Amino acid sequence: MSTRGTTTRPTKADVARLAKVSTATVSYVLNNVEGQRISEQTKTAVRDAAAQLGYRPNLAARNLAVGGSGVVLYIVPRTDLGELPLEVGSRLTTALGRHGIVLSMQLETDDGQNIVDAVANFNPAAVAGVFPLAGAAAAAVDAAGIPQIYLGSEKLRALGSLHLTVGAMRVEHLMSRGHTRLAFAYSGAEVLRPLGDYWLSGLRAAADEHGLPDIEVASVDIDGSDAAEIVSTWVSAGVTAVCAQSDETAFVVLHGIRRAGLRCPGDLAVMGVDAIPLGAVSSPPLTSVVFDAKTIVDAAVPAMMAELGYPTVADEPGEDPARLIVRDST
Repeated sequence: MSTRGTTTRPTKADVARLAKVSTATVSYVLNNVEGQRISEQTKTAVRDAAAQLGYRPNLAARNLAVGGSGVVLYIVPRTDLGELPLEVGSRLTTALGRHGIVLSMQLETDDGQNIVDAVANFNPAAVAGVFPLAGAAAAAVDAAGIPQIYLGSEKLRALGSLHLTVGAMRVEHLMSRGHTRLAFAYSGAEVLRPLGDYWLSGLRAAADEHGLPDIEVASVDIDGSDAAEIVSTWVSAGVTAVCAQSDETAFVVLHGIRRAGLRCPGDLAVMGVDAIPLGAVSSPPLTSVVFDAKTIVDAAVPAMMAELGYPTVADEPGEDPARLIVRDST
């Protein structure tokens, strides 16, 4: 049976006829209902029939059956990560919409109360984001037993561990330029600290792998008031390169280098992460790491579908989600 040449959407009954089973069996198989004695042969027949017909379960009916809403919460974090979270969210909205799943974007707040309320009011099927939740929001999601999918999690095997990928990329690039004494610059904004911890853990793993000395660490205020002092301390300690938490933080470090009467990269090389457009016109232009939202979504959607109980092809390693942009600051 084929649906070509017609606008009629295939139904559960069509799948049942092709697989030679009842519509109830189709529901049990495609909704992964527990406690039903259905052979693997029958399950395969149903899934093959659904794939052949291009059948997609009615999400409203499916979620009534399993007690969910058909909504995935997507958390836009309060982090200096450029446009990546919004671009990923936008692409996910379209990609999951093709599967009948509604993505509700929630802006993260200091107390996480809006996410707590969304969990209570929407009864979401899953929570997704660029990084894991913390505090009250994380507690609410855990208490509700809702799957949480984020970059670097085991559920996104095709992406691997993003912090490790980026850490290795930065360390290997700096070592190729002769740098072995490294520092890490946190943003001075406390709300952004978890993101800094995430990137620093990957950087430390890469440094340890290559036998480099311990990484020097400091936070720089966003207004740059302490940047020159911090930069001078690093240089006096023998540091020759700094990996910043973000491009914005890297700009503050560059400001400190100028205020301290030093040169970049002659006295201190600097790397950012997230590759915002202003990095191309900073002084000097900033070496950074850019992320490919399409690659991230291509890996995220199958993982989400699997978490939601839909048959899906296992994700395979694809293109790298991160790429180094080398400019004059290193």
